[in-house]
Amino acid sequence: MADGPGQRYADTVTAGPGGAMTDEVGVISGDVTVVTALRPDGRAVVRIQYLGADEWYTLTGSPAAVPPEGLRPLHDAVVEAVRRGGEAVVPGPGQR
Repeated sequence: MADGPGQRYADTVTAGPGGAMTDEVGVISGDVTVVTALRPDGRAVVRIQYLGADEWYTLTGSPAAVPPEGLRPLHDAVVEAVRRGGEAVVPGPGQR
């Protein structure tokens, strides 16, 4: 299936030591939900929230270009980066 606007992936993960960097509040850690969604302009927005919270934050590096492989591989790379921690951001093309 081809990627299209509105496509999204979501996963719950425990952020590793050093957490994940957000544009709004800096580093967050602990159990989080990560959502990667395709925007109408073809870029991906990555949002993160504490598990069960109402507030969503932008993961630093978002919006990001979607790789030729599609949105799912980008989302998987983001989730793995958050799992590793270290002030995780959206991985660039050479880091996926």
